[in-house]
Amino acid sequence: MINAVLTIDDIASRNTPAIVDYLNEKGIQAVMFAWGENVEAHFDNAVYALKHSMIVGNHSYTHPFFSELSFEECVAEIEKCEAVLEKLYKAAGVQRVYRPFRFPYGNRGGKNEAALQKYLAENGFTKLKDTQIPYKWWKADGLDKNIDTFWTFDLAEYNIRPDSGFTEEDVFKRINDPAPASGAAMLEDGGSHIILLHAHDETEDMVPEYYKHFIDFLLEKGVKFNRPEFL
Repeated sequence: MINAVLTIDDIASRNTPAIVDYLNEKGIQAVMFAWGENVEAHFDNAVYALKHSMIVGNHSYTHPFFSELSFEECVAEIEKCEAVLEKLYKAAGVQRVYRPFRFPYGNRGGKNEAALQKYLAENGFTKLKDTQIPYKWWKADGLDKNIDTFWTFDLAEYNIRPDSGFTEEDVFKRINDPAPASGAAMLEDGGSHIILLHAHDETEDMVPEYYKHFIDFLLEKGVKFNRPEFL
């Protein structure tokens, strides 16, 4: 058996409600990480996600590389998104129980990484349960100790863009790769994953309902999507 928790970055988007409807149809609850500017641009769609059982976490306000910012600028990015999320949860009438955070691009702040982990721990951010992850590199990289939410497998479907040369078939190749260059093999028996997908209208324009194609394939391959739990 292969277990997984689904995470989706960069909401909100035009296609967020369609993604949410599909996930509910499949009985999958995802952690959706909110890019603050995108939530402001598609506020009602982010409300829809909350009202339909998704968990919405913080993904910064402008989605910068945190290693290019000062510590104070990093905190400002997080807190500006926090203000957007407080407004969002209130508008949705949903209690905010969990406060997960994901760094844009998985970039944890360079020289400020330790200070940012301390900030997250001291300011009520919530760690997605990862004690089930079996990969040695997860602990070797200190990911078991960090508060932010990283991933074990990135579908990388955001690379599907005009003239990129990266296609839907390349995503399926990644899923089937028994020895990926980064992360863990998706379809290795006994695996346990935090999967990364993105809510991007640009991908939707290239491959309509792309999220269905990839998640349906994972389900067909025996991947079991579990409800997110937090430590």
